[in-house]
Amino acid sequence: MDRYLVTGGRPLHGRVAINGAKNSALKLMAAALLAEGTTTLRSVPRIADVSTMGRVLERLGCAVAFTDGAMEIDVPSNIASEAPYDLVRQMRASIIVLGPLLARTGRARVAMPGGCNIGSRKIDLHLKGLERMGVEVSYDHGYLNARSPGLEGATITLDFPSVGATENLLMAAVLAKGTTVIDNAAREPEIADLAEMLQAMGAHISGAGTPTIEIEGVAGLKPAHHDVVPDRIEAATYLIAGAATCGDVTASGARADHLDLVLAKLADAGCDVDAGSGFVRVALSGRPRAVDFVTLPYPGFPTDLQPQMMVLLSLADGTSIATENVFESRFMFVDELLRMGADIRTEGHHAVIRGRPGLQAAPVRSPDIRAGAALVIAGLVADGVTEIGGVEYIDRGYEDFEGKLSVLGAEIERRDRRAPAGLEA
Repeated sequence: MDRYLVTGGRPLHGRVAINGAKNSALKLMAAALLAEGTTTLRSVPRIADVSTMGRVLERLGCAVAFTDGAMEIDVPSNIASEAPYDLVRQMRASIIVLGPLLARTGRARVAMPGGCNIGSRKIDLHLKGLERMGVEVSYDHGYLNARSPGLEGATITLDFPSVGATENLLMAAVLAKGTTVIDNAAREPEIADLAEMLQAMGAHISGAGTPTIEIEGVAGLKPAHHDVVPDRIEAATYLIAGAATCGDVTASGARADHLDLVLAKLADAGCDVDAGSGFVRVALSGRPRAVDFVTLPYPGFPTDLQPQMMVLLSLADGTSIATENVFESRFMFVDELLRMGADIRTEGHHAVIRGRPGLQAAPVRSPDIRAGAALVIAGLVADGVTEIGGVEYIDRGYEDFEGKLSVLGAEIERRDRRAPAGLEA
């Protein structure tokens, strides 16, 4: 397992290019299963999760390749219907092939998902919605078996605006007979991005990005060419890193309209925020101000930015309160941050963050993708050299994380943990 060695004390300055969104690209790759032929996706990030999803598609019979900066997915007329455990266990998003497989083949056998340990994230909402569309579900030795003689349109009200459930139901509904209505649907920009690609494939969809999505099923879809929406989480991670280090960072390609509340909170914390067509800039001189925030489904504050924001506020002048309403185990990384001298107390889904002037380097380990990025940010401001294990989690969500930070002026080095001390290249 690799590790990062991060030397703190250097403000970040400059521009960083933002990739297509991880949380969209994975679902767009799954959506390609809905049409025979070659679908092309541009701005796909070169990250571990994309590689895993590519292998899932290959096991289903597709050919997946990067060509001239774009991903091409060649889908055969006859696709397999089983997503195996050895791949699905690596990434929870693999469950998203369930809807497309049912739409194309009328059956799916998908291993129960794994991924980051940040909460239970049950798939009950996916299955209840599919059952309303005529799907029969059973379980067999860790696999979920789903069958339908023909998907039927239905009105489905989600108990919670689950992104994954909305996406699975949306992809199942585009080839279902009749009209499907999804109420209390997720509103994330990635949902609208998926709907845009499905419409380019010939789907009839209205209301994507609002709480009610209506889908009129069609007999078939065709392949499409699509540009993945910019990654708002990647952009905000670099912007928060710049603020934490008292620097000045511009995220090129980022969309400010997808980061409204995040940028408002950074402004409340004392940051200078500037945004225009194709860029967002955040700068901070001196300690941030204390700010309270609450994670909620979009357009609320993203849970995927909670750890990064907590690092920034651990340096604030004053006491902040973070409330986590999406994943019950998001605070697991706090113990690692405490090792670096942060003053944070958690109780249930609340965290009280008493800001301090600085942090201290310490050996820490990443428990998930976003916490790993947050610990790197902590290392960038800490006194000394911080060793961060669990880099494989960061690889799942960020392309060339250390390279992009280095361009901004960070002193960060990746090393092989297996090499004995003093003998590393």
